[in-house]
Amino acid sequence: MAGGIGSRFWPYSKTGLPKQFLDILGIGKSLLQLTYERLLRVFLPQNIYVITNVDYGDISRSQLPQLPPSNLLLEPYRKNTAPCIAYSALRLFYHDNNACVGFFPADHFILGEDKFATTVTAAFKAAEKKDFIITVGIRPTRADTNYGYIQFLEDREEQGLFKVKTFVEKPPQEIANVFYRSGDFLWNAGIFISNLRSLLNAYQHYLPEVIQYFKEIKRFINTAEEPAAISRAYSLCPNVSIDTAIMEKARNVMVIPAAFGWSDLGTWASLYQAFPKDYLGNAVKGKNVMIYDAQNCMVMVPDHKLVVLEGLEDFIVVDTEEVLMICRREQEQRIKEIIMDVRLKKGDRFV
Repeated sequence: MAGGIGSRFWPYSKTGLPKQFLDILGIGKSLLQLTYERLLRVFLPQNIYVITNVDYGDISRSQLPQLPPSNLLLEPYRKNTAPCIAYSALRLFYHDNNACVGFFPADHFILGEDKFATTVTAAFKAAEKKDFIITVGIRPTRADTNYGYIQFLEDREEQGLFKVKTFVEKPPQEIANVFYRSGDFLWNAGIFISNLRSLLNAYQHYLPEVIQYFKEIKRFINTAEEPAAISRAYSLCPNVSIDTAIMEKARNVMVIPAAFGWSDLGTWASLYQAFPKDYLGNAVKGKNVMIYDAQNCMVMVPDHKLVVLEGLEDFIVVDTEEVLMICRREQEQRIKEIIMDVRLKKGDRFV
């Protein structure tokens, strides 16, 4: 899934070129490319599909030229993950109605790729045998308020999976502290694995109208009318996540706990956690950054520009071709508010 706009990574990530297509880690590959390579550890190339917004079709093709054209699915509207997964699942169901399928966000950072492959393989084996919808839960390493949480029932284990008790949206700090100390909460990684019949049955039960909208495009697949049919279906869909629409309601949801060095890179704070740091705790991307008495800063600037930091502590400094943002790390939750203000006062040019 590669259709998001990465607004919390503004100004580095912008609507025209969001974070999944950027070399945000400074290693010469975009997050989309890293995700594709990671999935090759588990799946054959012909079984890997990318679903993204129609605006990002060209860049997806350029970054993954080896992807078969039919394996790139384009969404005409951004309607969150429930419509995205429903559309993808039905397309794959028409191709192979006995298949198991996994949905993976394209903007994750994972250190332990072997452990990731082992976890995904185990979840697929379970999904082949049981009518489960399986999500991956990450064992938390801190009380983080930027992630959703999954509470599981430890006495209901089956094949390494645990029954999900509840999903919790991003909590305030005091609640996150309780979750972390309790030991029976996991971070919600946004990864879903199921056999297609179980997944589509859940949609039929909890979100039947969406399934009906997408069923109506079947007769137009591989015809000139297909884009218009997809556009009609998406225009009718609600803007809702699969967590809210399906996972919080279905009774056959299981979680597989994992620990493979994961971050969803959804915020500057999460990038700071994942990025290598100097001895003063500064995470720096940029070849000409000079630091004097500055510590615990997240710095992302162009390689050609000389940037001097003096006396800053716990700041985010991001410089792009059009925007310079200097923000206290503790205030990064205001970035979405700032974007709205920029759009209101300056138009869409800078966002």
